[in-house]
Amino acid sequence: MDKKKTGSLKAARTTASAVTHVVLTALGILWLIPLFYLIVQSFRAEPGAWSSTFFPKTWTLDNYRRLFFETQFVQWYLNTLLVAVISCAITTIFVLMVSYAFSRIRFKARKPMMNVMLILGMFPGFMSMTAVYFLLKILLPNHFQSLASLIIVYSAGAALSYYVAKGFFDTVPKTLDEAARLDGATNAQIFWKIILPLSKPIIIYTILISFIAPWCDYIFVSFIMSGVNDTSMYTVSLGMYKWLEREMIQQYFTTFCAAAVVVAVPITALFMWLQRYYVEGITGGSVKG
Repeated sequence: MDKKKTGSLKAARTTASAVTHVVLTALGILWLIPLFYLIVQSFRAEPGAWSSTFFPKTWTLDNYRRLFFETQFVQWYLNTLLVAVISCAITTIFVLMVSYAFSRIRFKARKPMMNVMLILGMFPGFMSMTAVYFLLKILLPNHFQSLASLIIVYSAGAALSYYVAKGFFDTVPKTLDEAARLDGATNAQIFWKIILPLSKPIIIYTILISFIAPWCDYIFVSFIMSGVNDTSMYTVSLGMYKWLEREMIQQYFTTFCAAAVVVAVPITALFMWLQRYYVEGITGGSVKG
C-alpha cells in the first residue's frame, strides 16, 4: 500500500508539474506576442497606425533612420539617461544608508519611523502630484519645469523603499560590526568598508529599481513638463507619447515602434546581465523587526 501511495503521489506531482509548465509556456507566448508585434511593426514600410496584415508587406529600416536623423529622439534619450543616472545614484545611496541605519542602529523612534515610512511608501506617487508641483515652484521658481525638477522628484522619496535592503542587511552577521568596533571602526567605516562590499546583490537590485523608475515614468514628467513649448526638454516617454496623439499617430506610429525597441534594448540587456544579482537581492534576506 505504501508503494502504491508513493507511486500515486509521484504521478500526481509529475502531472501537476507538466500542467504548470504548459500553463506558464502558454502565458509566456501570450506576453511575447505584443512585443513581437512591436518589433515587426518597427520594420514596416507602409505608413499609418493600422495594417491589414500582421507582418509587413514591405520591410524597411527607414523607420530607424528617420528616428535618429529626423526627430529629436536622440536628445530625448540623452535627457532621460541623464535624469535616470543621477536619480539612480542619489536614490541608491539614500536607500542603502537608511536601510543600514534601520538594520543596525537602535533608537527610540526607529520602529515608528519604519512603520510610517512603510505606510507612506504604499501610496501611489501620483496622489501627491499637485503638492509636488507647487513645492517645485517654490524651490525652483525659474526652473521648476526642468530636468533638475525631475531628478528632485525621483530622488526625494527614495528612502521610503528601504524595506528590501534592510531585510538583506539583517542577514549580514552583526559579529562583523562588533569585531570592527573593537578595532576602532565607526558606523560610517563599517558601512562603507565592511557591509557594502558584502552586499553586492542588494546594491545591484537597488540600482536596477532606481534606474528603471525614472527611465519608464510618464506620469510625473507629463505633469511637470505640461505647457513646456521647448520639445528638446522632453524625455523619451513624453516625446514618444506625443507621437500617439490624433494629429501625429498616422505619421509617426511606425517610428514610435522603432523608438520603443531602441528604448527597451539597453534596459532589457542590463536586466538580463544582472538578473542573478537581482534575484539574490530579493531572496537574500527576510525582514526582521
